[in-house]
Amino acid sequence: MVFENPIYFLLLLFLIPMIGWYIWKLRKSQASIQLSSSEGFEKAPNTYRIYLRHFPFVLRVLAFTFLVIALARPQTTNSWNTSTTEGIDIMLSLDISSSMLAMDLKPDRIQAAKDVAASFINGRPTDNIGLVVFAGESFTQCPLTTDHAVLLNLLKDVHCGMIEDKTAIGHGLATAVSRLKDSKAKSKVIILLTDGTNNKGEIAPVTAAEIAKTFGIRVYTVAVGTIGQAPYPGLRGTEMVPVEIDENTLTQIAQITGGLYFRATNTTALKEIYAEIDQMEKTKMSVQEYSKKQEEYAFFAMIGLFCFLLELLLRYTILKNIP
Repeated sequence: MVFENPIYFLLLLFLIPMIGWYIWKLRKSQASIQLSSSEGFEKAPNTYRIYLRHFPFVLRVLAFTFLVIALARPQTTNSWNTSTTEGIDIMLSLDISSSMLAMDLKPDRIQAAKDVAASFINGRPTDNIGLVVFAGESFTQCPLTTDHAVLLNLLKDVHCGMIEDKTAIGHGLATAVSRLKDSKAKSKVIILLTDGTNNKGEIAPVTAAEIAKTFGIRVYTVAVGTIGQAPYPGLRGTEMVPVEIDENTLTQIAQITGGLYFRATNTTALKEIYAEIDQMEKTKMSVQEYSKKQEEYAFFAMIGLFCFLLELLLRYTILKNIP
């Protein structure tokens, strides 16, 4: 049991003068009726009132004590646990431009990327993981969190067409860097997944990579798409469109930051890439788990009220003193 307001226990110090006053009053009290001799009462039997004459005061002390305990707000809890686990801080930066609708990965690139990313997230329960999406612009879909249920729900809602089209790789990388730059983790990683070339935005991908390097962030770049042409849904059905991926820039980003470049031409290759990234260095992080608190002050307040009412009842009925 813990107490929300333990400072109120200082009120128990008032019991010292209360008890002292009661003892002093007993010593100073005088009989209401004076007799020349008490010999006639020496053999009189002692009644229960003699033995209980201090009981009302005891009840008053108990009432005061339980009232103070109630003010301190006692609370019960199942467990408080601080554990040390292994983990890293990871930001997923996902391209959601219209080209991610190509169907060379099944069912299409965007869905395959989401499915594999979800499996990766489920496999790293102790990591702080966040999500950035980008096309012609970028934004944070989910900040770093260990609440992966929330992250997976937000990932599920990601789709092409959420934001202006085109591919701003530099913006997608820079937004992820801004989410990781203040992290205290020993290992900070960005997984940048795209299927195109940078054709939008004021921030060059290499510039964003230099910024990432400054903050000790490693970037793993993943190019998604077959080599040559890929099937793409069009107005007249499926069409074959050319695949244009700036592999040189993605390789340069990885090299600048100390990461690696990967090419995923199918769903199986994409899974293997995430499995390889999963073997990265881990760092210790402290996770504190809190259990639900239950307020218990009402129980002590009721006992205090009962003691107070019982004292009044006894003091003015069967244990009443004649002045």
